[in-house]
Amino acid sequence: MNAAVRAVVRMGIYVGAKVYFIREGYQGMVDGGEDNIKEATWESVSSMLQVGGTVIGSARCKEFRSHEGRLRAAHHLVEKGITNLCVIGGDGSLTGANLFREEWSGLLAELVEQGRWSQDSSQKHSALHIVGMVGSIDNDFCGTDMTIGTDSALHRIIEVVDAIMTTAQSHQRTFVLEVMGRHCGYLALVSALACGADWVLIPEMPPEDGWEDKMCQKLSTRSRGTRLNIIIVAEGAIDRHGKPITSSIVKDLVVKCLGFDTRVTILGHVQRGGTPSAFDRILASRMGVEAVMALLETTANTPACVVSLCGNQSVRLPLMECVQMTQEVQKAMDEKKFEEAVKLRGRYDRDFRVVRFFPRKIPSISNFNVAILNVGAPAAGMNAAVRSAVRVGISEGHKMFAVSDGFEGLYKGQVGEIKWADVGGWTGQGGSLLGTKAAPPTHQPTNQSPPPSANDNNKPTHPTDHATRAVNNVMITHPQAFECLLQLYDARATHEDFCIPMCMLPATISNNVPGTDLSIGADTALNAIVETCDRIKQSASGTKRRVFIIETMGGYCGYLASVGGLAAGADAAYIYEEPFDIRDLQSNVEHLTEKMKTSIQRGLVLRNENSNENYTTDFIYQLYSEEGRGVFDCRKNVLGHMQQGGAPSPFDRNFGTKISAKAMQWITKKLTETFRQGRVFANTEDSCCLLGMRRRNLVFQPVVQLKDDTDFVHRIPKEQWWLKLRPLMKILAKYRTSYDVSDSGQLEHVVRNRPKESDASVAM
Repeated sequence: MNAAVRAVVRMGIYVGAKVYFIREGYQGMVDGGEDNIKEATWESVSSMLQVGGTVIGSARCKEFRSHEGRLRAAHHLVEKGITNLCVIGGDGSLTGANLFREEWSGLLAELVEQGRWSQDSSQKHSALHIVGMVGSIDNDFCGTDMTIGTDSALHRIIEVVDAIMTTAQSHQRTFVLEVMGRHCGYLALVSALACGADWVLIPEMPPEDGWEDKMCQKLSTRSRGTRLNIIIVAEGAIDRHGKPITSSIVKDLVVKCLGFDTRVTILGHVQRGGTPSAFDRILASRMGVEAVMALLETTANTPACVVSLCGNQSVRLPLMECVQMTQEVQKAMDEKKFEEAVKLRGRYDRDFRVVRFFPRKIPSISNFNVAILNVGAPAAGMNAAVRSAVRVGISEGHKMFAVSDGFEGLYKGQVGEIKWADVGGWTGQGGSLLGTKAAPPTHQPTNQSPPPSANDNNKPTHPTDHATRAVNNVMITHPQAFECLLQLYDARATHEDFCIPMCMLPATISNNVPGTDLSIGADTALNAIVETCDRIKQSASGTKRRVFIIETMGGYCGYLASVGGLAAGADAAYIYEEPFDIRDLQSNVEHLTEKMKTSIQRGLVLRNENSNENYTTDFIYQLYSEEGRGVFDCRKNVLGHMQQGGAPSPFDRNFGTKISAKAMQWITKKLTETFRQGRVFANTEDSCCLLGMRRRNLVFQPVVQLKDDTDFVHRIPKEQWWLKLRPLMKILAKYRTSYDVSDSGQLEHVVRNRPKESDASVAM
């Protein structure tokens, strides 16, 4: 929430408006006074990004629910000349704000009648404009893909699960985790996906009668060969008859029926605390800027809106329509129409379909063999994707194979069957447990001849020919796989063994794969960058006037530097996609020099590793050190491969799990469609695809159709959506950058002067 507060304040000041803090929520508005309604400055929101909670406070207010309370609140707002209100909260807070807006003219008339305000002033402030942003760790608001705080709460949950798993290495136990979610099971459902839980209980999907026996039977089966069972229970979980299912009930059931050593962990309010994740900082910053734009563009007849996330776009939706939809979910649950409640939630249906794959009984064996290999550098979340592919593939009846060390392993015949239990516990593992190398499919090691094919007495005519004869599909992850897949597709003309369905999943910290907005591993790398930047800035807490120059990875793609800079509150981010020269560097130095004259005396500059071959990190460090001599000193850090390591974030675990499950379903469909006369023969464009995220949809795209969208020399897409976020970072860093608002609500860079000052006042 602090990132949203920071964005609203700085964007409001940027467009020339006065911005006010209202402390302690509606209570501060009702009480009034200089301490509760206070003008904000640019410096007053410095160093807020890494702080959890909300620095301006939040409190429940019974008085605001009464007419008299709202009348007092209106009086205090008009005293400050405030007619634009930005509310960050849940559906109750937003509903209250809309009611306040609808009553506004009547409240002012009442104040005039009581002699507490003049008629002229009443006419001047005749309309109240409001815009909402949803802050809720439960992600229970319809109309947005994600609410502010949800991703950070998932981080807290997964940190606990990972810690519990280390305990399980020495103690064979069953753990029952109770997570928040009185009316919404999002945290429980998604954390179950992220950690590979054995059972999950949520309010919207009560288990069928007899669930107790089914759960115990599953736990009994899974306990063979594993030292850990995890059951996740949402605090509002119920059965089909509305009876609560608590963590203690689940524990007693497991102990009674199975005799397992069982422990209960109730996470409680730890889920609300801690440092916000990179995703939440970026989400809140984008929403805050969009909220200010919405307030400035609204009119007296414009309905109240809420800023929402749709895929990777910030959009404005009618507030009360979203509130009514959210209330419809609860109504459906009260009437025990649980399937309808799930559909109204939207995202649940997709997530639950993935969850249901993993406890499913293994069907009869199919005739298809499916192989999985990783290509290129490792990225956090690859193991979760492999685990999902293996288990969904087995559930579909396929025989699954794992290829070690990418194409080199495929060439050498390092192919072995991989079974259900072999991928247990893989979701939380970083790197690539299969091994991954960057060798392309045409690579052939020296002094190494390909081994004979198991299905053909003739020597294969292609280095990987013998391996593909043993499988009916090849599934590949990582960015270099894009070029590899194109080579395999072209080789179909001369090697029929490559006429099999092939699917690529994007997995790279650089997020530079064409055809997808997001890649597995990028979120984990962003969190590593942001966490390091937080620590680096904190190291200067006792040192005045210091600028940090930090080099990030990414090849020629500036995603990590740009988006990481937005999340960490950087003053500048140098990338290859946006050329810069010595004049830009000098301008940045002058900007930081001016900044050091205020109370903000720390600077942060990020540089993508390949942003410029001459303006290296050392050069920029030396330039800043020399030009800032006597004003500030500099330190430099090269983050290096720490960005590739560590446990994957909840986002990457879930993204890898879901995208891989969808890919395996596609593979099953293609294998069935192309199976003729005892063999698989797939040679069409749509049988060699990349599965990518486009806005909010997972889309299969033939790799040959993506060639024109790709800069193969620099391994980046020709168009990258995140470049539209760069003006936002500059605005929040107080640069003289202007903007236009595109049709999608994104900020686009325009080289102009700053906009003229506005007479608007914005409160939050």
